[in-house]
Amino acid sequence: MISEFKDFIAKGNVMDMAVGIIIGAAFTAIVGSLVADLINPIISLAMGGVDFSGLFVLLGEGDYASIDAADEAGAAVFAYGRFIMAIINFLIIAFVVFLLVKAVNKAKGPEEEAEEEPAGPTQEELLAEIRDALKARG
Repeated sequence: MISEFKDFIAKGNVMDMAVGIIIGAAFTAIVGSLVADLINPIISLAMGGVDFSGLFVLLGEGDYASIDAADEAGAAVFAYGRFIMAIINFLIIAFVVFLLVKAVNKAKGPEEEAEEEPAGPTQEELLAEIRDALKARG
Protein backbone atom coordinates (compact mmCIF):
# COMPACT_ATOMS: atom_id res chain seq x y z
CA MET A 1 0.00 0.00 0.00
CA ILE A 2 2.88 2.39 0.78
CA SER A 3 4.45 1.74 -2.62
CA GLU A 4 1.11 2.45 -4.32
CA PHE A 5 0.91 5.72 -2.40
CA LYS A 6 4.46 6.63 -3.47
CA ASP A 7 3.56 5.87 -7.09
CA PHE A 8 0.45 8.03 -6.79
CA ILE A 9 2.37 10.97 -5.32
CA ALA A 10 5.18 10.65 -7.85
CA LYS A 11 2.83 10.89 -10.81
CA GLY A 12 3.14 14.12 -12.76
CA ASN A 13 -0.50 15.12 -12.35
CA VAL A 14 -0.32 15.26 -8.56
CA MET A 15 2.89 17.27 -8.61
CA ASP A 16 1.51 19.63 -11.27
CA MET A 17 -1.61 20.13 -9.18
CA ALA A 18 0.44 20.89 -6.06
CA VAL A 19 2.54 23.45 -7.92
CA GLY A 20 -0.61 24.97 -9.39
CA ILE A 21 -2.20 25.37 -5.97
CA ILE A 22 0.91 27.03 -4.54
CA ILE A 23 1.28 29.39 -7.50
CA GLY A 24 -2.47 30.08 -7.38
CA ALA A 25 -2.29 31.07 -3.71
CA ALA A 26 0.59 33.44 -4.41
CA PHE A 27 -1.19 34.85 -7.45
CA THR A 28 -4.35 35.37 -5.40
CA ALA A 29 -2.42 37.61 -3.01
CA ILE A 30 -1.04 39.66 -5.89
CA VAL A 31 -4.39 40.05 -7.63
CA GLY A 32 -6.11 40.80 -4.31
CA SER A 33 -3.63 43.60 -3.65
CA LEU A 34 -4.07 44.88 -7.21
CA VAL A 35 -7.82 45.09 -6.73
CA ALA A 36 -7.87 46.40 -3.14
CA ASP A 37 -4.93 48.80 -3.33
CA LEU A 38 -4.97 50.06 -6.92
CA ILE A 39 -8.26 49.49 -8.71
CA ASN A 40 -10.84 49.94 -5.93
CA PRO A 41 -9.51 53.42 -4.97
CA ILE A 42 -9.82 54.48 -8.63
CA ILE A 43 -13.39 53.15 -8.76
CA SER A 44 -14.16 54.90 -5.47
CA LEU A 45 -12.74 58.16 -6.82
CA ALA A 46 -14.75 57.83 -10.02
CA MET A 47 -17.90 57.17 -7.98
CA GLY A 48 -17.39 60.32 -5.90
CA GLY A 49 -15.64 58.66 -2.97
CA VAL A 50 -18.35 56.10 -2.33
CA ASP A 51 -17.15 52.98 -0.53
CA PHE A 52 -19.70 50.28 -1.16
CA SER A 53 -18.34 48.02 1.56
CA GLY A 54 -19.77 50.32 4.25
CA LEU A 55 -23.36 50.12 2.98
CA PHE A 56 -25.69 48.08 5.17
CA VAL A 57 -29.19 47.82 6.54
CA LEU A 58 -29.65 47.09 10.23
CA LEU A 59 -32.00 44.14 10.73
CA GLY A 60 -32.46 44.56 14.44
CA GLU A 61 -32.74 47.38 16.92
CA GLY A 62 -30.05 49.91 17.65
CA ASP A 63 -28.22 52.73 15.95
CA TYR A 64 -24.72 52.17 14.62
CA ALA A 65 -22.58 54.67 12.74
CA SER A 66 -20.79 52.03 10.71
CA ILE A 67 -20.99 48.39 9.76
CA ASP A 68 -17.88 47.75 11.87
CA ALA A 69 -19.62 49.15 14.94
CA ALA A 70 -22.67 46.97 14.25
CA ASP A 71 -20.43 43.92 13.80
CA GLU A 72 -18.64 44.62 17.09
CA ALA A 73 -21.96 44.89 18.90
CA GLY A 74 -23.13 41.62 17.35
CA ALA A 75 -26.06 43.27 15.60
CA ALA A 76 -27.68 41.55 12.63
CA VAL A 77 -26.95 43.47 9.45
CA PHE A 78 -27.77 43.05 5.78
CA ALA A 79 -24.33 43.95 4.40
CA TYR A 80 -25.25 44.51 0.76
CA GLY A 81 -22.28 46.83 0.25
CA ARG A 82 -19.82 44.03 0.96
CA PHE A 83 -21.67 41.87 -1.55
CA ILE A 84 -21.42 44.61 -4.19
CA MET A 85 -17.68 44.90 -3.52
CA ALA A 86 -17.29 41.10 -3.75
CA ILE A 87 -18.97 41.16 -7.18
CA ILE A 88 -16.77 44.04 -8.36
CA ASN A 89 -13.66 42.27 -7.05
CA PHE A 90 -14.68 39.03 -8.78
CA LEU A 91 -15.19 40.77 -12.12
CA ILE A 92 -11.85 42.54 -11.87
CA ILE A 93 -10.00 39.37 -10.84
CA ALA A 94 -11.69 37.37 -13.61
CA PHE A 95 -10.65 40.01 -16.15
CA VAL A 96 -7.04 40.03 -14.89
CA VAL A 97 -6.91 36.22 -15.07
CA PHE A 98 -8.38 36.37 -18.59
CA LEU A 99 -5.65 38.81 -19.65
CA LEU A 100 -2.99 36.61 -18.06
CA VAL A 101 -4.22 33.44 -19.79
CA LYS A 102 -4.47 35.32 -23.07
CA ALA A 103 -0.87 36.54 -22.71
CA VAL A 104 0.41 33.06 -21.83
CA ASN A 105 -1.39 31.52 -24.80
CA LYS A 106 0.04 34.20 -27.09
CA ALA A 107 3.55 33.58 -25.72
CA LYS A 108 3.21 29.86 -26.46
CA GLY A 109 2.80 30.65 -30.13
CA PRO A 110 0.42 29.09 -32.59
CA GLU A 111 -0.77 25.68 -31.62
CA GLU A 112 0.24 22.88 -33.87
CA GLU A 113 -2.73 21.62 -35.75
CA ALA A 114 -3.51 18.09 -34.78
CA GLU A 115 -3.55 15.68 -37.64
CA GLU A 116 -7.06 14.68 -38.45
CA GLU A 117 -7.75 11.03 -37.92
CA PRO A 118 -8.93 9.31 -41.04
CA ALA A 119 -12.67 9.16 -41.13
CA GLY A 120 -14.20 5.72 -40.75
CA PRO A 121 -16.59 4.26 -43.27
CA THR A 122 -20.01 5.84 -43.55
CA GLN A 123 -23.19 4.02 -42.67
CA GLU A 124 -23.93 3.42 -46.33
CA GLU A 125 -20.48 1.92 -46.91
CA LEU A 126 -20.91 -0.44 -43.95
CA LEU A 127 -24.33 -1.53 -45.18
CA ALA A 128 -22.93 -2.15 -48.66
CA GLU A 129 -20.13 -4.31 -47.18
CA ILE A 130 -22.67 -6.33 -45.18
CA ARG A 131 -24.83 -6.78 -48.29
CA ASP A 132 -21.85 -7.91 -50.34
CA ALA A 133 -20.75 -10.34 -47.60
CA LEU A 134 -24.25 -11.82 -47.45
CA LYS A 135 -24.36 -12.19 -51.24
CA ALA A 136 -21.00 -13.95 -51.24
CA ARG A 137 -22.27 -16.48 -48.66
CA GLY A 138 -25.41 -17.39 -50.34
